[in-house]
Amino acid sequence: MSVLLFAESLQGKLQKGAAELSSYGYALAQQKNTSLTIVTINCEEIDQLAQYGPSKLINLKLDTSYFEAQAYAIALAEVAATEQTNLIIIGSSADAKYLGGILAGKLDAGYVTNVVQLPSSREPLSVKRTTFSNKAFAVTKLTADINIIGVAANSFEATLQSPIATVSQQDATANSICKQISVEQNQGKTTIADADIVVSGGRGLKGPENWGLIEDLADVLGAATACSKPVSDMGWRPHSEHVGQTGKPVATNLYIAVGISGAIQHLAGVNSSKVKVVINTDPEAPFFKAADYGIVGDAFEILPKLTEKLKVLMGGAD
Repeated sequence: MSVLLFAESLQGKLQKGAAELSSYGYALAQQKNTSLTIVTINCEEIDQLAQYGPSKLINLKLDTSYFEAQAYAIALAEVAATEQTNLIIIGSSADAKYLGGILAGKLDAGYVTNVVQLPSSREPLSVKRTTFSNKAFAVTKLTADINIIGVAANSFEATLQSPIATVSQQDATANSICKQISVEQNQGKTTIADADIVVSGGRGLKGPENWGLIEDLADVLGAATACSKPVSDMGWRPHSEHVGQTGKPVATNLYIAVGISGAIQHLAGVNSSKVKVVINTDPEAPFFKAADYGIVGDAFEILPKLTEKLKVLMGGAD
């Protein structure tokens, strides 16, 4: 009875975090003395996951071009029944959380999100997870016959294993029940969901005309750009760039906040980032208490110098 893991993809490409999630699944399978089966849907890169320890890779072919929670849940429930698994692992992205609730309902399963460690016990299954917007931890016991674990981003290191997996392509019986009208995507930019680094700006930038400072630094670092809620509310930046508790959560390797004071809602949404850097003129700004590194100073003076230095260090200057 293997551990079953769902790895997300978009337009055939594996999503960020698939390697870390697969490594978590392998470690958990080893802990349970069983094997790992990884499932993808309409993925062209499933072979890449063979190096993270699964014994079986299954790519389901589903008649939909984009994520559709209901159809995905039906397809995964069928695989779970075929594999006779009682433990399913998914991510903690917005799509994964949407999927997890529906899948749990179909399987009558227990479901817990934002898990940050391997289970501390197997009978009953006990997992440590973040709660209260990443301000605390909770140990949750799962007592259902089938359980779903949603693993938090950046909570487990990717570890290579000797590839032994068999790969199969299967047609899913689930059909799309939604009609796709239109899709809007950022073109030529790193998205917040895929970025290892995010450069974020707040009201300290004083206006949308100064956003080039954020974009220049992001371009050098290969980062995504983001903003605080007031900035998106004022129309300086699109709401798709709003990060925080009421916007998009951020769990990157590096988060740089420029001119953001650090309201509790913003901090709650970015606390999962590994390294946080803040640039602000106010030494009493709340963000400094949460940051790993802080610079007290004027962003209009600091950012151009920082960007130029990074260009030199990263080989981007003549």
